[in-house]
Amino acid sequence: MACVGPLCNRRFLIFVADDYEDLELWYPRLRLREAGALVTVAGPEAGRSYRGKHGYPCPSEIAIQDLSSSDFDGVVIPGGWMPDRLRRDPCVLRLVREFAQAAKLVAAICHGGWIPISAGVYNGVHVTGSPGIKDDLINAGAIWQDAPCVRDRNFVSSRGPDDLPEFCAGMLAVFGVHEEQTDPAALPVVVP
Repeated sequence: MACVGPLCNRRFLIFVADDYEDLELWYPRLRLREAGALVTVAGPEAGRSYRGKHGYPCPSEIAIQDLSSSDFDGVVIPGGWMPDRLRRDPCVLRLVREFAQAAKLVAAICHGGWIPISAGVYNGVHVTGSPGIKDDLINAGAIWQDAPCVRDRNFVSSRGPDDLPEFCAGMLAVFGVHEEQTDPAALPVVVP
C-alpha cells in the first residue's frame, strides 16, 4: 500500500508503560498515522501489553533500550503516571536529549513534561502542561504559559486530554502541516 498523507514516511516514537493516560497515547498515535506517519510504541519491554489509567491496553512493539533516536523524526510523551516511572530510565532520558539536540519534535502532554524536565531539555523553553507540574516545569527553567498548546521551535506541549486537538495540530505544524481551524483561540501559541 502506498503511503499517503503530509507526514508520509516520517517516523515517530511514543513511550508507553503502565498507567499511561489512555487518550494522550491513542489520540496522537492515530492522528499521526492518519497523516501518513509510521508510529512505533516503545516500553520497558518489547511485546508486553501495558495498562492505561483507564484500563485500555497498549502493546509495546520494541524495548526502549533497543531504540536509536536517529531512526525517528520525533517523540511523543503521553501523560498519566507513566512519565514518573520512565523519567528514571537513563535510556529514556538519553533519547529525549538526543531528539532535543537534533531539533527533532519533542511533544509532551499533561504529566508527560516530567520526562523532558528530567532529561534537562526544557531550560528556557516556553511550555505548558498539567497545572499539577507547573512548579516542576518552572523549577526546571521552562517558561510556563497557560494555553491549550504551546509550540517553541521543535517543542510542543499541552495541558491535558481536552487539549488533544490543539496538541496534534501543534505537532503537525512543526512539519509544516497546517490544519484548518475555525476557532482562532484553538491555534497553538507559537514562540518564535
